Amino acid sequence: MERKLIIGTRGSELALWQANYIKDCLAKKGIVSELKIIKTQGDNIQHLRLDKLEGKGFFTKELEEELLSSTIDIAVHSHKDLPTVNPPGLIIAAVSEREDPSELLLILKESVDTTQKFNLKAGAIVGTSSNRRKSQLLAFRPDFTIKDLRGNVNTRIRKLREKGYDAIMIAKAGVKRIEIDLSDLHVEEISPVEFVPAPAQGVLAVQIHEDDLELFQALQSIHNIEVAKTIGVERKILNLFEGGCHMPLGSYCRFQDGKYQVWTAKSSSGDEFPDRLFVSAENTEGLAEFVLAKFNEERKLPKSVFISRIVKEDQYFYKALHKHQIALEGCSLIEIKPVLENLDATPLHDIDWVFFSSRNGIEHFFKHKPVLSDNTKFAVVGRGSEETLKKYAKASYTGEEQGIDMVQVGKEFAKIALGKKVLFPSAIGSLQTIKKQLSHTTEVVDMPIYQTIPIADPVKSEAEVLIFTSPSNANSYFSKHVLNADQKVISIGYSTGGVLKEFGIPYVLPYSPDEIGLAEAVFGLD
Repeated sequence: MERKLIIGTRGSELALWQANYIKDCLAKKGIVSELKIIKTQGDNIQHLRLDKLEGKGFFTKELEEELLSSTIDIAVHSHKDLPTVNPPGLIIAAVSEREDPSELLLILKESVDTTQKFNLKAGAIVGTSSNRRKSQLLAFRPDFTIKDLRGNVNTRIRKLREKGYDAIMIAKAGVKRIEIDLSDLHVEEISPVEFVPAPAQGVLAVQIHEDDLELFQALQSIHNIEVAKTIGVERKILNLFEGGCHMPLGSYCRFQDGKYQVWTAKSSSGDEFPDRLFVSAENTEGLAEFVLAKFNEERKLPKSVFISRIVKEDQYFYKALHKHQIALEGCSLIEIKPVLENLDATPLHDIDWVFFSSRNGIEHFFKHKPVLSDNTKFAVVGRGSEETLKKYAKASYTGEEQGIDMVQVGKEFAKIALGKKVLFPSAIGSLQTIKKQLSHTTEVVDMPIYQTIPIADPVKSEAEVLIFTSPSNANSYFSKHVLNADQKVISIGYSTGGVLKEFGIPYVLPYSPDEIGLAEAVFGLD
């Protein structure tokens, strides 16, 4: 292409970075371009919440008008800011690679509390003007006060440093792109499978006039087809819900292990507890429509759920079910008996890692007030165990990103623990899945600290859904009872699922073996 292109962009540091990124990508293909800065409604009106601005596309409308009038050739947008339908005459010709779509919670160091979820103190003031973020934050931490926060990335961080907030929530992609120095703040990174981001978060959109066929062809050289597929699912979900940027909807799709995995979180307002869903499929066809059907308000959800552990009213799982008036019965089917009187028999001064595979293991280990080296690190199998560990120590490894596959968790941890000494506090007779994945150069120290004993006569539950949270609980129940024809079963993980298979019980696996995963699994049942 011989003509010199004009790229339209907003004037913030992040917007200019994005436009220059596309400019540089084009330059590598021999295409010359220059930037034109355009102010938008979102830039001009800083005193209102995003959901109070009129219409949609308040960060994009003015750029699109210049495209339609041919005063620019290209508009570069943060894809999550775009309405799901292009104005007549315009198309998205290319999308960039995806920057990490995780959220960051930037926290004043004096407001850090490592015993709390997200390491933020009780009653903290958190800045965001996003209803999506507000809804999910309050679901995890109802003690937070959410305070409006507008402005570009630098402005928002400045307002935090001026101590108008204890913390602010911001997309990791923007912070990473403009390389802001955050050394004076505590940075908490939250995975997109835990805190569901905005559709297309972390992706740039290159918009052009639909009649500019020559430019369209030229832009295919910088177009990321795989990213287009995954965010296409997210954007279609947003479109089917008829939502805009202010809708409390998070959607995240990724291709992993041969499947498209999709997380969706939706509420009707920033103050409402969100519903969450996880689904996976081998292709994207009909995936967004499937998600939409699951959120249909007319769909019948289970009326009752049994879970093999005690659940308190302030826990995420309880609140997720209570929202839909689902009766919840929580009762452990096993007794826990300590078997370790003290830690004197096991020297701990040279332990590199302590790996916990259960909440019980954590509680019983720390009851003995272990004296460890300052260099000892802690690993947990998932987010649920991580929250329990917070009362005592910080997890340096959490197996959440490996989902529910204990073998994969073990393989990932094996890379970290290579040549180290690892202590496993666990139950007598517990499965050795994690340990079996470790290298022969890793020294393993077994520490049985409790045993599980089935209760003598577990009561049969008539609940529509039965959830089993450990192999011993599943064994205790089905040694005495059979499954009703209309009952459905959820297993917290593969190990528990193995026991259910032995009894011939069909079951559903959540993505993650924690309260969020269980809530997603119940909501997703057919």
